[in-house]
Amino acid sequence: MTDIQSLLGDEATDLLTYTAQGIAKEELVLPGPDFVDRSLAATDRSPRVLRNLQSLFGHGRLAGTGHVSILPVDQGIEHSAASAFAANPRYLDPKNIVELALDGGCNAVASTLGVLGAVSRRYAHRIPFIVKLNHNELLTYPNHYDQIMFGTVEQCFDLGAVGVGATVYFGSEESDRQLQEVSEAFAHAHALGMFTVLWCYLRNPAFKKDGVDYAVSADLTGQANHLGVTIEADIVKQKQPENNGGYPALNFGKTDQRLYDRLATGHPIELTRWQVATCYMGRASLINSGGASAGQGDLAQAVRTAVINKRAGGTGLITGRKAFQRPTQEGIELLHAVQDVYLDADVTVA
Repeated sequence: MTDIQSLLGDEATDLLTYTAQGIAKEELVLPGPDFVDRSLAATDRSPRVLRNLQSLFGHGRLAGTGHVSILPVDQGIEHSAASAFAANPRYLDPKNIVELALDGGCNAVASTLGVLGAVSRRYAHRIPFIVKLNHNELLTYPNHYDQIMFGTVEQCFDLGAVGVGATVYFGSEESDRQLQEVSEAFAHAHALGMFTVLWCYLRNPAFKKDGVDYAVSADLTGQANHLGVTIEADIVKQKQPENNGGYPALNFGKTDQRLYDRLATGHPIELTRWQVATCYMGRASLINSGGASAGQGDLAQAVRTAVINKRAGGTGLITGRKAFQRPTQEGIELLHAVQDVYLDADVTVA
């Protein structure tokens, strides 16, 4: 097992022993082996959706825990093939992406229609597929930022996907259209029996003020989550919060001072706990993103993110560039280290 304490360094005691003061863990619907039965069986999701969600929770090293570790590889479109794969060109081959997810013990692999469609007959029965429906292409000059549909729900269904994913850039000029498109796609996916994953990202240059990026504030990301579960995202993918107070700092929207004074004070577990709470108190699963690869220090950062997510009541991590932008064996070891956090019974919900 991974030496979690050593990787956390000076933060180990604080992150591993902290007791939440804002929203108590007893108020949350927490991950567990019976999560689908306990949380989702009473919803309007069809038996086919429940079966596919159970297949997600039942695969990989975390099978039966209620937690997930997902490998996402869509950066070839979202950024560029060069920026994503020059560090490790073997992952230009879709086969190697899926093999990394398998060897890394992941619950699922999430990628583009093209990637998963290229190898579906070989792998769709071996690991759950999540097809990302929309993307932000950056070949337009000058660059603009807009998530547009690259495929249809029927195509995802036909290639054997158990779930579909999509992004909404909340706060952007295009967010209304994206929200409507994704809501329709999610309803269609549910009708066909696939579960839904929403990348609830904030994008607006005005969200940065005085050198602080409030696109990763607990209050604004929490509201993005709340909008995401409103269109029946079964799983919300969100960047882990790094600060709070986006609403008052930017002087827009509506908030309540009790969020900052009592419910989501400055501790990273409290900030992420608010993200869980805005996902209907955990009835929809919160997974945090692993973030960009910085090379040295990636392992410690990924483990730290996992510890905060788990102790906050989250469901898991979606770890991409930190895993595939390094030698394959190192990528597998990093994925295993993240999973070890969720397998460690001593890392408990705060």
